[in-house]
Amino acid sequence: MQSEQAFNLKVYLSEKKAIVDRALEIYLPKPEGPAYDLIRAMRYSVFAGGKRLRPILCIAGCETVGSAGADVLPVACALELIHTYSLIHDDLPVMDDDDLRRGKPTNHKVFGEATALLAGDGLLTEAFALMTRSDLLERISTDLILKVTGMIAHAAGYRGMVGGQIVDIQSEGKVMDFPVVEFIHTHKTGALITSSVASGAILGGGDESQLEAITSYGRKIGLAFQISDDILDIEGDSKTIGKNVGADEQKRKTTYPTVAGLGRSKEIQLKLVEEAIDSLRAFDYRAEPLRRVARYIIERKK
Repeated sequence: MQSEQAFNLKVYLSEKKAIVDRALEIYLPKPEGPAYDLIRAMRYSVFAGGKRLRPILCIAGCETVGSAGADVLPVACALELIHTYSLIHDDLPVMDDDDLRRGKPTNHKVFGEATALLAGDGLLTEAFALMTRSDLLERISTDLILKVTGMIAHAAGYRGMVGGQIVDIQSEGKVMDFPVVEFIHTHKTGALITSSVASGAILGGGDESQLEAITSYGRKIGLAFQISDDILDIEGDSKTIGKNVGADEQKRKTTYPTVAGLGRSKEIQLKLVEEAIDSLRAFDYRAEPLRRVARYIIERKK
């Protein structure tokens, strides 16, 4: 781990992404047998690119409480599988009907709608199989694994990401108030980000006060991250982002800029990032990756 003085976020993210990518290559099945096309579709979206932010947050949460990030790799990778499944489903014609994701054709454009739907299902269920493989989590107690698995299921299901998604769909074309957009953002995006960093802290043996602080951090950056997506859809560049911009306005989606305005949204985002960093004040240099990731949320261009 780099010291605070020498810490370079770009290097850290690159190193952790490489670790996660190698693990995903091992954990995901190879395309073969009768399910060849399905597995190929699953792997297509997983390895189509992406920042690997959620698994990196899991690893960083573990390291922040003083444990080795390698111990949580199966759970970190499972979080990426859940995130990827959600993107495949989001892109389907019955949802956002997008043609591009990470600069490449979306899954259903390559493999067809039925296969894309099943590829998402396959990734979601494989994530929970991965989180419960005892041979990959030998150094972590069963109680902690059960706690984290339940927390991630909560964040991914109707109480979290899926619940936020349905409210987002139902809000399209309507004038919604601030509590609704906050609900959408904290559930559709924020819940899985929060559980990513919190799961790392739990599996790393963090105590109650540490978990409370890191969970607070996760909630703040989860909301800030989605506000950033809202802003990028207005100010971003399609080539840099890897998908079409202006889609939120075209579909009349409920976003922070539509409710609070662009300037106010940026102010809210900055405040959330500052509060997230402040949540980590009791931690030493090992929390520096989390602090820098919070700042990166405002600075990112994709």
